[in-house]
Amino acid sequence: MTLTEQLETLISRTTLSVSTEQINLLIQYVELLHKWNKAYNLTSVRNPSDMVVKHIMDSLMVGEVLQGDNFIDVGTGPGLPGIPLAILFPEKNFVLLDSLGKRITFLRQVVFQLKLANVTPVKSRVEEYQPEIPFDGVLSRAFSSLNDMVSWCKHLIACEQGRFFALKGQYPHDEITQLPDNIELVKSYEIHVPDLTGERHVLELKKLA
Repeated sequence: MTLTEQLETLISRTTLSVSTEQINLLIQYVELLHKWNKAYNLTSVRNPSDMVVKHIMDSLMVGEVLQGDNFIDVGTGPGLPGIPLAILFPEKNFVLLDSLGKRITFLRQVVFQLKLANVTPVKSRVEEYQPEIPFDGVLSRAFSSLNDMVSWCKHLIACEQGRFFALKGQYPHDEITQLPDNIELVKSYEIHVPDLTGERHVLELKKLA
């Protein structure tokens, strides 16, 4: 089975609507990631077929819960979940933030080759990055704890409509009890990623005024 056939089969087992053109872009991204990974060590996932499940599908399924138009993917690494989501939602804008130069170099190449007009890679530490306007949503699957995410990223969203979307494995009961008083859990979504073993959750959090 080709990577394209694999991805088409996996998407058919979800409620996602993904065009042939978008599937082609997602596969091109996997091929670039596989090629650059040999020299840049961007991900511990080495097999392109595994990347389709663990990176592409895992990122795309987050799309079911996103609200808003402008997002920042903090600690994006090689562009996850930002790049797959930007391909899925060409009408939304994504800033991909990472402090490592080699990752941003890779992401600029991805943006160039895939002609992604809605993606802006930025090299910066999160606490030093000052957006011109607050984002609708902060995405991350990089932070070790929810507390770290909300404390380091609180300046990136506004109180009323801004949201944190934290990608997690198992439901983090302990982390939720340790959240600051001014952060509220809006909702927890259990997402089902075809062929992926283990639980996946997206936690939607907001700042209180």
